[in-house]
Amino acid sequence: MVLLNHDEQEADVRAGRNDEAGKLARVRLVGEIFNGRCRTGESVKVSEIAAKYQLDKDSVLKVLREFQTLGMVTLSGNASAVFHSPNPKEMQEAYEIRAALEEIGGRAAARALKGNTRALQRELDAMRAAFRSRDLDSFVEHDVEFHRSILQASHNEVLLRVWDSLAVDLRIRGAIGRVSRVFPEVVESHQPIVDALEKGRGREAGLLLRNHVETVLELLKRAESDSGGQRALRRDLEGAKDVQEAFFPPRTLSIPCISCETFYQPAHGIGGDYYDLLSLPSGRWGVAIGDVSGKGIGAALLMASLQASLRAQALHPHLDLSTLIGDVNRLVYESSPAHLFASLFYAEYEPSTRTLKYVNAGHNPPLVLRWRNGSCDVDQLKAGGIPVGIEADSEFSCTTFQFEIGDVLVAYTDGITEADNRDGELWGMQRFENLLRSCDGATSQAIIERILNEVSAFANSQRQRDDMTLVVMKVHGGCDA
Repeated sequence: MVLLNHDEQEADVRAGRNDEAGKLARVRLVGEIFNGRCRTGESVKVSEIAAKYQLDKDSVLKVLREFQTLGMVTLSGNASAVFHSPNPKEMQEAYEIRAALEEIGGRAAARALKGNTRALQRELDAMRAAFRSRDLDSFVEHDVEFHRSILQASHNEVLLRVWDSLAVDLRIRGAIGRVSRVFPEVVESHQPIVDALEKGRGREAGLLLRNHVETVLELLKRAESDSGGQRALRRDLEGAKDVQEAFFPPRTLSIPCISCETFYQPAHGIGGDYYDLLSLPSGRWGVAIGDVSGKGIGAALLMASLQASLRAQALHPHLDLSTLIGDVNRLVYESSPAHLFASLFYAEYEPSTRTLKYVNAGHNPPLVLRWRNGSCDVDQLKAGGIPVGIEADSEFSCTTFQFEIGDVLVAYTDGITEADNRDGELWGMQRFENLLRSCDGATSQAIIERILNEVSAFANSQRQRDDMTLVVMKVHGGCDA
């Protein structure tokens, strides 16, 4: 091992600091060009720019040449440059094109990336670390590598050529300062993309990629039109959180011969998880739980639309649940953007016969626990259709389950099973089922508390990545017909 002397160590420290300062200066220069803060229409000496940003001339020229390809800078040799006003419309059009090509790329890449997303997860973790330290230059590098890796996995050279022609890395670098301050949830919107690709769900991954890019685009539009956008958005988010909470039913409801408890906790201020409990004609009860794709305001709006559509259909006479959910699907499809959809489990319970009729539209299968002779059987109420809002004419199958006294229904969203620890390991279905098997005799509230305690201990202070929702119902006697 070679040891450095004191002078060499100090020189390395100074070099590291200079390199970091240079990165920050380049980020500032790129952001100010994109935001139109340079002296547009004037000829400015490259040496003046270098002095202002404390960069060497070659670094400045490299940035200016990149912007020259976008038509935002005109260079006169290596001596001077003329800056042109940024064109917001051109930036927005570029992001619209990017959204489309990333959706295509995500669908095509799913087969290659199924079970093979460790590199993507490393890029996302590096983005989180860079974001926390406000190292925006490093953040952009990992963000670009994340998205470009997905396109590379699609093996579609046309998509890559279009990506490069759009100068996406430069555009991200110019926009990230505004976006990161306004909406840090953009960082976490990468996680569902990784999760979908890990499972080989190409359609879902493509839609999530489109949703991510279009969310950034909407934030850029807001920043362009409203200089007070940051404060306004924070106020809007607080108001939206209050409004969203009003959509949910009371966490404890009096249902004949059923003890029911619920839990909901969004990962951020507002979320896309959904649950509902409905008192229906003839003593029946409706039970719903769902998970909207994406995050933030768009997901919350679709959640509200889904709830309104389901309630409107469920409270009217209907022949069967297949038809009901088909009607809900059409309403959601017609009233939502093409890139948003929602998994949905909806059931109607008849207390007098202890009969549950349900439709599972692409949702995590709720579990029914039944204890006999010291052991526990676990039944999964599996999906019989794709999530609502993807196709207008989707068909859904209805299934009947017969409950017995003492049975427990546990419905959940994947924020529970996919909670992770610092090693990136998921809590998973096996741990979930093992815990539930040990809950014989526990109340609905005690079961929820045990689940949350186990998840929290497993995560070991790791930040919550996804919304968490639980609905637990325990069947009691005394309601026989």
